[in-house]
Amino acid sequence: MGGFGQERGGRGPVDAEQMIAEARKAFFVMFGFLVIVWLVQLANYADHYALSRDYGVVPGDFGTLPGILSAPFLHWSWAHIESNSGPLFVFGFLAAYRGVARFLGLSLLVAMTSGLVVWFFERGGVDTVGASGLIFGYFGYVVVRGIFDRHLIDTLIGVVMAASFAYLLTVAVPGTPGVSWLGHLGGLIGGLAGAWLFRDRDPRSLPPTRSDDAGRAPARRTPRADTDNPRADLHKELGDLGLL
Repeated sequence: MGGFGQERGGRGPVDAEQMIAEARKAFFVMFGFLVIVWLVQLANYADHYALSRDYGVVPGDFGTLPGILSAPFLHWSWAHIESNSGPLFVFGFLAAYRGVARFLGLSLLVAMTSGLVVWFFERGGVDTVGASGLIFGYFGYVVVRGIFDRHLIDTLIGVVMAASFAYLLTVAVPGTPGVSWLGHLGGLIGGLAGAWLFRDRDPRSLPPTRSDDAGRAPARRTPRADTDNPRADLHKELGDLGLL
């Protein structure tokens, strides 16, 4: 085990720098997203919420299917957008800091599952808008991502988020008046599915190959040092953070 900042197997600081760069991009992506949502809210409010009426999702109405992609940017009131903004930024940032490109794919998947569940199963001809479907999708993704990626840090983040925000699940079930619990449930399903579909397929279990080793005497090796070490995952995560 080396000192602070030492490279370990050619990984440590490089991975830590990449993580910091992705976290920086994730911050600006979520900040920009919130700016757009609030600018849309200003225009929506000035037009007496005509945007919400025209570009929301109405169950069974084929003309509103494109609203699946526009509805997350729209809200019905200032209280509505204020209640969504904090959780949207926090969960969105945690979902994006491992990779912005993967996050954008996740966002599209969650918007689709949330909107389609509302379109197919909601009743009463209600016009549904709001970013809460995305919030539930990001929440579900953050909670289980570490399990599928086998990243210790992400697993710990998931445990903390699950313990701290488990109450969110109470509005993903029937019974809350004025709330599209189906949109929440659809978003949650999309987030859980996204954690599997966008999981980290890191081929670190494969042995390294080198084309310039031909004809050389076999090097001395400790073949199972990492794979048999019960703390291998912990060491890798600390190495990724530049602490090994």
